[in-house]
Amino acid sequence: MGILLLDDVVIIREPEKEGETTVITVNCPDKTGLGCDLCRLILFFGLSIVRGDVSTDGKWCYIVFWVVGKQKTRWSLLKKRLIAACPSCFSASGISYYRSDLHPPKPPDVFLLKFCCHDRKGLLHDVTEVLCELELTIKKVKVSTTPDGKVVDLFFITDTRELLRTKKRVDETIEQLTAVLGDPLIHIDIELVGLEITACSQAPPSLPSTIIEDVFDLESPGSLQGGSFTSDSVSITMDNKLSPAHTLVQIICHDHKGLLYDIMRTLKDYNIQISYGRFTTKPRGKCEIDLFIMQVDGKKIVDPSKQKSLSSRLRKELLRPLRVAVVNRGPDTELLVANPVELSGKGRPLVFYDITLALKMLGPCIFSAEVGRHVIGDREWEVYRFLLDEGEGLSVPKKKIEEGVWKMLMGWE
Repeated sequence: MGILLLDDVVIIREPEKEGETTVITVNCPDKTGLGCDLCRLILFFGLSIVRGDVSTDGKWCYIVFWVVGKQKTRWSLLKKRLIAACPSCFSASGISYYRSDLHPPKPPDVFLLKFCCHDRKGLLHDVTEVLCELELTIKKVKVSTTPDGKVVDLFFITDTRELLRTKKRVDETIEQLTAVLGDPLIHIDIELVGLEITACSQAPPSLPSTIIEDVFDLESPGSLQGGSFTSDSVSITMDNKLSPAHTLVQIICHDHKGLLYDIMRTLKDYNIQISYGRFTTKPRGKCEIDLFIMQVDGKKIVDPSKQKSLSSRLRKELLRPLRVAVVNRGPDTELLVANPVELSGKGRPLVFYDITLALKMLGPCIFSAEVGRHVIGDREWEVYRFLLDEGEGLSVPKKKIEEGVWKMLMGWE
C-alpha cells in the first residue's frame, strides 16, 4: 500500500456553476464517531449537507458529502480542520504518514475576554460573529447591563488555532472587536486564566427545578415549538434480515440544520459503527437515511431492548434536537435554550450565534446572558439563558420570540 498524501485525505471540489453543490471527499482510516466529528465541523462552517455516502470496511473509510451554504466559505481552512479530525494511521511498513495520536491532546488554554462599552441593539451577536470568524470558541458567557446603559461582557474562550498566547493574535482579536463595536469608550482585555478561575466559572451541575420544568419535558417529545412536528414526523425502522452482518436502520424525517450531525452524534454516544450509509434530501424538506450499522464488538443489534433504546433516542433527537422556551420571571422575560452535549464533551456549534442573530432580527434587547453546562437526568446539557429587556413592555410577543429562535436554530428562517 502506498503512502497517502495529506492533500488526498480530504478533497473539496467547489461548484463550477452557481447553484451547484460543493463535494467534500474524505478518504482515511476509520474510527467510531468519525462521521459525527466531520458533520460537526461542516455545521460549524455554516454549511448544510444535502446528500451523503459513507462506506467502510472497519479499518478504512470513504465518505462523500454534498454541501451547500455560505458564499464566503473558507474552503482551505475547512479542509485543514477536516484533516485534523481524521485519525492517524500507519502504512503496512509501519511508517506513520500523518498525525500521531500516541499522546492524547492536552486541554486547550482558556482565556478571559473582557470588554465594557455602551449598549446597542445587536451588539452581542456582532461580537459573537467576530469570535466565530476568528475561530475562537465560546465556552462560557456572562453578560450584564449597568444602569447607565453600559454593558460588561465576560467571555471564556479557547482558540482553535492555539495562538492566543501570542501578542499578534491578541492584537488581531482586539482590532476586529474594536472595529465592529465602533465605541470610542470601549475597553477590551484578553488574559490567560488559570485552572482555579476556570473551575470557579463553571456553572453548578444542576439547574433550579423551575427551569427544568420550563425547558426539559423529557418524556413528551411530541410537544414541540411552533406546532410544526408531531410524534409521527419521524419514521425509524430496524431490520436484521437484509444483511447477514449488519442491522439496517431506515429513517424518514423532516430536514433541519445539523440533521446528519444529530444522527451521527447519537450513534457515536451509543458506540455504534456505520459500515455503509446513504443520506438524501427530497422535495418539501423530507430526508431519507439508510444506515448499515453494528455494535463495537462487530455484531448486529439483536437485543430488542437495545433496539428500542436506540430507536427511542434517535426519535427524540430528530424531533427535538434543541429545547427553546420563553418564560416569565416575575416582571422579567427569560429566553431559555438547551442542547445535549456529546459524551466526548463537545457541544453543538453556532447555537449562541444563531440565538443572538435571531434576537437581533426580532428586536428585543438583551439585558443579561449566561451560558453553562448542567446535568439534567442522565445527560449533560448546554443551557443558554437570556434575560430580555422589556423597558416599558416587551414589544415582541413571547410566542414570536420563541418561534423565531426555534426556526433560526433549525434552519427554517
